[in-house]
Amino acid sequence: MTTSAGQSKSVGETQPLDAVSAPAMLPESSASRRAHWLARIASFSLSGYGFLGYLFLYLPILILVFFSFNASRSTAQWAGFSTEWYVEMVNDDQIILSLWNSLFLAVVSTAIATVLGTLAAMAMERYFFTGKLMMDALLYLPIIIPDIAMAIMLLIFFNISGIGFEPWKVHFFGVELAVPYSVIIGHVAFNISFVAVVVRARLSQMDRTLEEAAHDLYADNWQTFRRVTLPMLMPGIIGGALLAFTLSLDDFVITFFTSGAGFNTLPVRVFAMIKKGVTPKINAVSTVMLAASLLLVIISLFMRRGGEETSIDIGI
Repeated sequence: MTTSAGQSKSVGETQPLDAVSAPAMLPESSASRRAHWLARIASFSLSGYGFLGYLFLYLPILILVFFSFNASRSTAQWAGFSTEWYVEMVNDDQIILSLWNSLFLAVVSTAIATVLGTLAAMAMERYFFTGKLMMDALLYLPIIIPDIAMAIMLLIFFNISGIGFEPWKVHFFGVELAVPYSVIIGHVAFNISFVAVVVRARLSQMDRTLEEAAHDLYADNWQTFRRVTLPMLMPGIIGGALLAFTLSLDDFVITFFTSGAGFNTLPVRVFAMIKKGVTPKINAVSTVMLAASLLLVIISLFMRRGGEETSIDIGI
């Protein structure tokens, strides 16, 4: 194409960037600025509210741990750092006996509840039967109802049934213990539900095609369960067992109502010590219980989330 001045110009030639006029930026309106500041204030307020909530929950725990190292007997005045109360705790025979009682009770009740809870979870997740809905409601009942209500129900049951509070005399790591059967039954009764919930959640996430593949390789039901189902289910079983152990170790209400006279677990012993006044020794015992409970809960959470790449070996 030729212009009137005789100069040639190619068709479709682009203009320079500076020749293209950029669209004008619209000024930010007062309404949009107000909305922006309101959103920032709301975000800051929500963060501050969450911080205050966590501070309200955990500040007393931090104070308890801090004053467990207090050199003074008073829990209201700091007199320097000392581990004296931890030494006194270890040398207190009643506290050590209560600790052994708690450990034995937690081990026995956890073992029984883990087996029964796992079987209940498999029945509820894999099978259909008459009354399944009612069984499902009963399984969740110990989790829903208050501890005091369940403790009173167990106490009435033991009195009516005649089970009573007969002790089971046993030697546990060289220590002679007398643990009432009623306490063991009570702990198993509420631990079954927690184990069943954890194991059932693990079952719902499992891939059934692996079990079908095992049957295709001529594995019977027992071989499939032992070599395929159980290894994949093991993280849930261990997580539920650790959760049950933690709950049994920390339980006070049900133990207090079902133990009878002369039997103390560590939480019950701490309750008896508080009646005489709060001392740094109680803070030391509570700190040890808190650390043990947190450790078990953390391990339980890792075990529940683990096992996604469980190796399955079908040796038939």
